[in-house]
Amino acid sequence: MFELFRGDRRQTPHRHGIPVLISTAVHVVGLGVLLAVPLLYVTAGFPEVPGMTAFVVSAAPAPPRPPPPPPPSTPSNPKAIKPVPTNSPRAAPVEAPREIHDEPRVVDLGSEEGVPGGVEGGISGGVVGGVIGGVLDGAPPSPPPAPPAPVVRAPLRVGGELRAPALVERIEPQYPPIAARAGVHGTVILEAVVDRQGRVEDVRVLRSIPLLDNAAIDAVRQWRYSPLLLNGEPERFVLTVTVTFSLST
Repeated sequence: MFELFRGDRRQTPHRHGIPVLISTAVHVVGLGVLLAVPLLYVTAGFPEVPGMTAFVVSAAPAPPRPPPPPPPSTPSNPKAIKPVPTNSPRAAPVEAPREIHDEPRVVDLGSEEGVPGGVEGGISGGVVGGVIGGVLDGAPPSPPPAPPAPVVRAPLRVGGELRAPALVERIEPQYPPIAARAGVHGTVILEAVVDRQGRVEDVRVLRSIPLLDNAAIDAVRQWRYSPLLLNGEPERFVLTVTVTFSLST
């Protein structure tokens, strides 16, 4: 016992330390395997990263230099143009003529004086000896245009501001015997067209009584009116007339 305190006795290592080291190494390896397996599954699902391909593009060649500007042109001295003498008969003579002749007289057809042998009242450019009213090329004159056809105006309807002219002559209708025996009476309404002289030229029935219509028309056709004047001119007109038939008691 005293040897232990003095250090004279050697201490032997304990044999139970080796299994602890082995067990620890096994646990570390197993833990590493457990961590590595999930990482392998996770990395297996990642898509493969494509490789990058680099292209090297050479720089475009520099554009050619523009051609040098042309040298300024020097104005050339224009050549003097020499006049070319012309031998035209109308050119003014160089020398004065020895004799002076009268120019031929030109007859102006458009003047008011006329020409010898012409006819009074002719036209300019006519032929001597022609006739009044003729044409230059000898063709017959065209006939005068036909007068315009007279415009037929519709008769004016009397009413409102346009008053009917006065009735100059009125013929009373004859009562038809058959209507009198049947006791038929009443008022027949007619439309009469009056001409420019005031005479009735047409009659139309507006409200009819069959046994009395003809008697009313025959009477109205004999009526006479004063002419209807419009701006001082007589005009046709239309008016409505009534003819009343009554039986006396």
